[in-house]
Amino acid sequence: MLKEYGLDVQRLFLEMMLEDATSYVRVQNIYNPQNFDRSLRPAAEFIKEHTDAHKTMPDRSQISATTGVKLQPVPDLNEGHYDWFMSEFEAFTRRQELERAILKSADLLEKGEFEPVEKLIKDAVQISLTRDMGTDYFADPAGRINRYFNSGGQVSTGWQQLDRLLYGGFSRGELNIFAGGSGSGKSLVMMNIALNWIQQGLSGVYITLELSEELTSLRTDAMLTNMSTKDIRKDIDTAELKVKLVAKKSGNYQVKGLPAQSNINDIRAYLKEYQIQTGKKVDFVMIDYLDLLMPVSAKVSPNDLFVKDKYVSEELRNLAKELGVLMVTASQLNRSAVEEVEFDHSHISGGISKINTADNVFGIFTSRSMKERGKYQIQCMKSRSSTGVGQKIDLEYNIETMRITDEGGEDGDAYSKKPSASIMDSIKARSQVKPAEGDASTPPWERAKPREDFDLEAPKVTADVQSAKLKQLLGQIKSN
Repeated sequence: MLKEYGLDVQRLFLEMMLEDATSYVRVQNIYNPQNFDRSLRPAAEFIKEHTDAHKTMPDRSQISATTGVKLQPVPDLNEGHYDWFMSEFEAFTRRQELERAILKSADLLEKGEFEPVEKLIKDAVQISLTRDMGTDYFADPAGRINRYFNSGGQVSTGWQQLDRLLYGGFSRGELNIFAGGSGSGKSLVMMNIALNWIQQGLSGVYITLELSEELTSLRTDAMLTNMSTKDIRKDIDTAELKVKLVAKKSGNYQVKGLPAQSNINDIRAYLKEYQIQTGKKVDFVMIDYLDLLMPVSAKVSPNDLFVKDKYVSEELRNLAKELGVLMVTASQLNRSAVEEVEFDHSHISGGISKINTADNVFGIFTSRSMKERGKYQIQCMKSRSSTGVGQKIDLEYNIETMRITDEGGEDGDAYSKKPSASIMDSIKARSQVKPAEGDASTPPWERAKPREDFDLEAPKVTADVQSAKLKQLLGQIKSN
């Protein structure tokens, strides 16, 4: 790679493009006339304007007559020369764009505008030519299918019903949103999935912008130990022992509280610092929740929910792709969803912008009576990887431990126990008519026999509300 891209090298770039129009087409996505020296900039601009307008490269005489810049032919160029051109032109463009971004960033820093600086620098560093030609569909079907299912994707949620609906589970690099009303249990659903994953051996981070780190951890304690929070307070030693036993065969789990109105850069910086300080990998990130985040890429009023959530969801999905992690977050349902039992896109707070970006969106439907009966319902509102849209799954909920499991659960699974039945229900279930103790010869019940001249099958006497009729009937009964 060249260290300096002086006037002669820049002139050579333009001359080689004129020799082979294909070379210009290949670098068109990073071609910027502003990167050239002032003396060559008119020629570079004319080349771009001419090709955009007429779809062909200009002649050297046209350039000379129009701009006064004389470019010479370069004979005997071969494929190796153009390989050099592609490599050096990419490096030249990246250097020029980075230099311009740094100068512009200095002006922004003086004005106190810090957030756009990172994007400017990042965009300049990431400048590159398109070398990845994509996937040859017919070349290796089996390998292509295996890459999709094996390389970074399809991680079980821990709930078999949801896995079947999603054809295997969640995929890395995708954005998954659970939407629910206030108090519907959005955080509980995310905590349960996080617990399922760490018990599978995955490691992750739960970032809460609403609850405290201590409360979030206490709820997870209840789910993991199968003890209510009240029981944990009475017997901390037992809870501690159970947590430590599970930790020996589980992945790492970190709970971090961030203030509301944080942005993606705050999350990215924390995750990077966590990995550097601990040396631990991150397989999944839970963010509780999306509506409390602010965008980085644009200044948006918090009141403009549609635009704000659009930028935030896009940045979250990009972060999931950048880190290659499982990304799960939550969102509020609006007031129109309070009385509904079927959710659609119109019930999402902030509008459809976040749904358009997300890969999977689920509605959480529950009520106080459903929670008391130990029931949760998940409705699939959007899925890019399956045909589960519109389908519902019913899950069991332990009101004491807040553990959510597949309906029915597995025999012997301590986490799948239903809430205790009421005292009256247990009495009714155990109440039976039995013979008196010590009297084994008690005869079975027999129907009573009627006295003589008395017919059991005779019609019953019916009363009339009219007083005169009633007196007449009573008189007949007495005479008999």
